Amino acid sequence: MWIGIDDTDSPAGMCTTYIGAVLVRRLAQVGMRILDVRLIRLNPNVIHKTRGNAAVSIEAEGNLETGFRLASTCVEELAEFDAPATNPGVAVSRLRPPPDFYRAALREFCTVEEAIEVLESVGARYRGYKNRRGLIGATAAIASDLPDRTYELLAYRKQERWGAPRQVDRASFFCAEEATYPRTWDTVDRANDVVVCVPHTPDPVLFGIRGESPAWVREARTYVVAEEPACEQVYATNQGTDAHLAPGTVGELREGRSYLVRGTVAGPAVTGVGGHVSFPLVDEEGEVRCMAYEPTKGFRDVVRALVPGDGVAVAGSYKGGSLNLEKIGICRLADTVRIHPPLCPVCGRRMTSAGAGKGYKCRVCSERSREPEVEQVERRISPGWYEVPPTARRHLARPLVRGVPAWEEAVLRSGGECGREPGQVK
Repeated sequence: MWIGIDDTDSPAGMCTTYIGAVLVRRLAQVGMRILDVRLIRLNPNVIHKTRGNAAVSIEAEGNLETGFRLASTCVEELAEFDAPATNPGVAVSRLRPPPDFYRAALREFCTVEEAIEVLESVGARYRGYKNRRGLIGATAAIASDLPDRTYELLAYRKQERWGAPRQVDRASFFCAEEATYPRTWDTVDRANDVVVCVPHTPDPVLFGIRGESPAWVREARTYVVAEEPACEQVYATNQGTDAHLAPGTVGELREGRSYLVRGTVAGPAVTGVGGHVSFPLVDEEGEVRCMAYEPTKGFRDVVRALVPGDGVAVAGSYKGGSLNLEKIGICRLADTVRIHPPLCPVCGRRMTSAGAGKGYKCRVCSERSREPEVEQVERRISPGWYEVPPTARRHLARPLVRGVPAWEEAVLRSGGECGREPGQVK
């Protein structure tokens, strides 16, 4: 059977993955065999999400009614029912629903009615609480298809420690990263000297380590020094896969969806209030504003280094008329030059403008020239991919250490061969 759970947490506490870990142990206690445990991230732009929009799926062998009862009991015992925006859902099915619903919940917006229709089409047992919105994520989780998957080891705190400061050895996480990177990632952010994998919210999670395999996340965990956990669970997940991105064009961008868009930089980057940086991107269909927000830190320097004429592919979510950047690929760099008045060939002094359309004149000896001095400017960036730092990375965004999928490279190169395009003047 496949068991799905969603929407059990709130900003004040709890975590759906913790309920999943508890349920795994209760299923095993009654003799069920656990085959697969998944942490599934869904559309990060859903306004109803409580925190990270994660659902849990457990594949197990055993009695369906027992599984349904245990799952419902876990949710009823542990979910944040008092939180107005928390609306849990439980779904248990002998048949896995078609993956189309998972993909829709990952990239689009789904309704409770659509989720129920899918569940009933496969004869699933389900229970929704309050407004039943959690049935959407529960259904998507058991329908999930993971052609690319990563893993996360999550350690959970003992209940008496919930809400208290986490007791962890900061240096041990840097040791874990050093020993296992690039097979694990986002444990720390070295450039900004931040431990990324320890949350600051009052929930049961102690820390989480992400990586390419169960073996690698467990290896990294051996370096971590922290308070004794209540339990630990390794999840297969769609985190770090770019599964939320779809190829798009400026003219087809829709609110709350995430895209990879190819275009040309149409103007210089501008730093606004709060340190947010933006630039206009154009393609054959129109123009869109691309945003690099202050939390992306040094990534904004890459954006500031762009000039009109650069050919790029940008990835991010389209919200409020802007494409909020998660990474950027640079395919073509425009030539940039500085124009100076020429040196006087007679006396060697720098000439000055003689007036609009009149060239240049030496103020010392009156020598004239029509041609300026043109200086080629060395660019501070090179063709390639650039990403936000770990502190600003979204759960689904694929870190560059995992490589760039072929379809994303194809989008980047769709405007021609990578390199430098001559004739662009800044």
